[in-house]
Amino acid sequence: MWSQTYDPFGQPWLSTLCAALPVVALLGSLAFLKLQAHVAALIGLVTSLVVAILLFGMPTSMALASAGYGLAYGVLPIGWIVLNVIFLYRLTEQRGLFGTLRQSITHVTTDARLQLLLVAFAFGAFFEGAAGFGTPVAVTGALLMGLGFAPLAASGLSLIANTAPVAFGALGTPIIALSAVSGLDLLALSGMVGRQLPLFSVIVPFWLIAAFAGWRGMVGIWPAILAAGLPFAILQGLVSNLHGPWLVDVVASIASMGTLVLFLRVWHPSDGWTPGDRLGARKDEGVAMPARAEVVRAWVPWAILSVLVFVWGLPPVKTALDAWTTIRVPVPGLHNLIERVPPVVAAAAQEPALFAVSWLSATGTGIFIAAILAGLVMGCSVVELATTYWRTLRLVRTSLVTISVMMAIGFTTRYSGLDATLGLAFAGTGVLYPFFGTMLGWLGVALTGSDTSSNVLFGSLQRITAEQLGLNPVLMAASNSSGGVMGKMIDAQSIVVASTATQWYGHEGDILRYVFWHSLVLASLVGGLVLLQAYVWPFTQLVW
Repeated sequence: MWSQTYDPFGQPWLSTLCAALPVVALLGSLAFLKLQAHVAALIGLVTSLVVAILLFGMPTSMALASAGYGLAYGVLPIGWIVLNVIFLYRLTEQRGLFGTLRQSITHVTTDARLQLLLVAFAFGAFFEGAAGFGTPVAVTGALLMGLGFAPLAASGLSLIANTAPVAFGALGTPIIALSAVSGLDLLALSGMVGRQLPLFSVIVPFWLIAAFAGWRGMVGIWPAILAAGLPFAILQGLVSNLHGPWLVDVVASIASMGTLVLFLRVWHPSDGWTPGDRLGARKDEGVAMPARAEVVRAWVPWAILSVLVFVWGLPPVKTALDAWTTIRVPVPGLHNLIERVPPVVAAAAQEPALFAVSWLSATGTGIFIAAILAGLVMGCSVVELATTYWRTLRLVRTSLVTISVMMAIGFTTRYSGLDATLGLAFAGTGVLYPFFGTMLGWLGVALTGSDTSSNVLFGSLQRITAEQLGLNPVLMAASNSSGGVMGKMIDAQSIVVASTATQWYGHEGDILRYVFWHSLVLASLVGGLVLLQAYVWPFTQLVW
């Protein structure tokens, strides 16, 4: 048994600085040295192992085991999702159906801003609610590329759009995990997040369009942005408070898509805005609408994907598939051999390390089956399916390796306690803790690539710190998740998923530089809201 130590030097500032080295090495290599993602990831991994072993005293075997655990997790479930989404995209492209799908969307609207709103915000939120774990970025990135958006626009804007829905992603998984580790009431947490994020569900679509088209371009379609954002925000608040975290995104995204499409039947922008070369969106004025049968045929693969991903995520289905097929393997030399200690947790607790080989219940498997069914419906032969899959695997192989190494960094920092050292630095901010506690959630997602993982890492710390400072623990635990959603766009795993979906390999640093300030400013706005909730608007903390 090895107990984590959070201040190995007896100087909190020095320990915090050392704990931050892996993050600095990874993001610095991407954003400033402009190294390729897989090289930057390897540098980050080596740095995390050196810091964990030599500076924080983690046994070498445990450090290597945690990295190996992360590598495996990067393959299943994360890499498995990306591979199969790209497989489906390439099948539709080969069959010429992607062009038809693009034309059908341009028939709804030829305005690139509205296409972005419909695909990245509303449609992406559905996939976040149904599946999460990178699925929405992979799907919407590929769709935007097919619509003619330049790689940077398709990648960066998909990441910005995939924020407000994240806390309730994968049928509420982040909130469920937060309740489990913090010991706080699930419905109370769901309701609190549902009183924080709806404001940003209105802000984010405005922000998204402004990032793409500028202020003038955003003002030109403000009624449509409200038509997409308001229904999403209202239902996000109501369902999360009156029902729970499970169906929030699914219900809200369907309402958003439906309202926007209906609104665009009676309203069209008249500002004369054209995309030009701004982040490169193709203009499709005058494109004839394909025959109805062709449109249906083009949308069938994505309809199959939507249905199967939703069904695969339903708790009864997932539980049944898990019971039949999932194998949980204790990671040798790691499972229950590391101890988290106060003040990160209330009492010393062993860290489990069980790798779930969910070969059937994994979201990626549902996507794979959807792609096979869609391929057969499109008339693909078995040989064509196998050939396309092999070519897709060759195409994304470097990205899959990169994703796995990124996850290895996250798991190493988690099991070595580096993340907790960073968290304790945030916890020492006193009266400003509501702001910095929210930013801790942002940091957690940036480190781990997952709002669920960030909640697992810091949920208990948030409760303990809040109780010590006389703050509402439900408020601060919920803020970990709400602040975390804004970190989703800068986590290295999501950036690699975006570059893979848009086939823009080697430009991960460009994507990071494009989204970083958006992420930081939005997270700070969430922190400001939580600060107001804590000291100015305490009535917002009441349970409905």
